[in-house]
Amino acid sequence: MWGKFFFPIVGIPIKVEYEFEPDTKQAYVFCANHFSYMDIACMGMVIKNYYAFVGKASIKNVPLFGYMFAKLHIQVDRNDKNSRVTSLTRSVRALQSGRSIMIFPEGGIKSTNFPQMHLPLKDGAFVMAIQQQVPLVPITFLNNYKIMHDNQFAVYPQTLRAVVHKPIETKGMTQADVDILRQAFYDVVQVRLNKYELEKG
Repeated sequence: MWGKFFFPIVGIPIKVEYEFEPDTKQAYVFCANHFSYMDIACMGMVIKNYYAFVGKASIKNVPLFGYMFAKLHIQVDRNDKNSRVTSLTRSVRALQSGRSIMIFPEGGIKSTNFPQMHLPLKDGAFVMAIQQQVPLVPITFLNNYKIMHDNQFAVYPQTLRAVVHKPIETKGMTQADVDILRQAFYDVVQVRLNKYELEKG
């Protein structure tokens, strides 16, 4: 509801290309590139599924939104090993209960050369998808970083464009295949980012 009011008010239409429409009754691990704070805000408009974000613990310090995030989603302090273990355990339990997980494998807004994703990608999303044998769905945010820059909260309105890609199946994979799954995700998203930049000049 918040998204339906916010985006029209600030003059940002949303255009999503669905190569795949997730089943609202199935659990997935959704993974996207992360170049802007706009990524979190628009996710509810892009994905119609019961999911929990896995995000950095510092988000809870943001007024109002931070309170809601702390109550509804999964926090992780990437500098604290115990926090990482706890967040992975909570994420696995969410998947087991039928709730999807949304995570940014870059581990934050870290790229210094948009639209290139920051490497190496974190393992968590790929480990849990394989462990629970649920599909991993890549999502590409094509131009969010042009709408809201990573180091400021100013908004530069234009049509927000995203792609929900076909799922990458994990059935039959083992933890030995984490690198393969990580590379498959990267190849899908980075290729689409590069293509968009070439088309837009």
